[in-house]
Amino acid sequence: MCEEHDPRSLVRTAVAAEQAGFDFVTLSDHFHPWLFSQGQSPFAWSVLGAIAERTERIGIVTAVTCPIVRYHPAIVAQAAATVAVMSEGRFALGVGAGEALNEHVVGEPWPATDVRHAMLLEAVDMMRALWRGGRQTYHGDYFDVQDAQLFTLPDEPPEVYVAGGGPAALRVAAQVGDGMFATSPDAELVDAYRRAGGDGKRFGQLAACWDSDVEKATATAHERWRFAMGWPVQAELPNPANFEAASQAVRAEDVTKSVAVGPDVDRHLGAIREWVDAGFDHVCVVQVGPDQDGYLRFWRDELRPQLNGGRG
Repeated sequence: MCEEHDPRSLVRTAVAAEQAGFDFVTLSDHFHPWLFSQGQSPFAWSVLGAIAERTERIGIVTAVTCPIVRYHPAIVAQAAATVAVMSEGRFALGVGAGEALNEHVVGEPWPATDVRHAMLLEAVDMMRALWRGGRQTYHGDYFDVQDAQLFTLPDEPPEVYVAGGGPAALRVAAQVGDGMFATSPDAELVDAYRRAGGDGKRFGQLAACWDSDVEKATATAHERWRFAMGWPVQAELPNPANFEAASQAVRAEDVTKSVAVGPDVDRHLGAIREWVDAGFDHVCVVQVGPDQDGYLRFWRDELRPQLNGGRG
């Protein structure tokens, strides 16, 4: 989670995750943190390049990039192609319609939700055209590319996974994505994706906060994760000060309803199984707080052996 860690720590954690046996790592792509207590927000694409160079096996996914306001989709297409080459095909691009928190910084108006979805459809179409190689000219309703060609391309284009918190976004995922992302273990989201024709990978983001002291874990989760108030709130507030104000009434017990806290293996297992039971086949674990090494030890020694006979 870029919002909580400096770039060197993020790279070290990705290497440690590979060594601990994880199948893939995901990286957020933010300009701002959600809360001042998180304290970081390095440029994701620099970190992704370093992770690609320092790892050998593990998959790498953005969770997620918004390719419609802060970035032009042609620039995201080039960045994704480069990381895919650096990682020898281990990179996939997670995309979404974004949050004002990150996108308003370039001075453009923040579009309505339906417009953002239309922009996202066009952006993915444009990126796929560029990944096919050759000279491309594309004139859409929202974006233009004039006489552009990507000269550094992977053998196969990156897969694209689309974030969706409701039917409209999930229709976009089904229409142009190779899979979907969600932040809530809701079987209806998977059902909506499938009803729209989606049959790709299904990624879910699970927040956890391991600590040997459950009270300390609870306090850390409340300090760092109380911003997660659901859509549309998260998409519309423009800076961390707004999230600080909006989350003042969020209690620790409210946060721990959705974040597995403390050292209890069964609690963490139950949180993972909730995602699996809802129909997700890829679970992204966000260890909230500074102790990434502690969670990885817990994963390796206690949690992973309880999952699928020792398979992560």
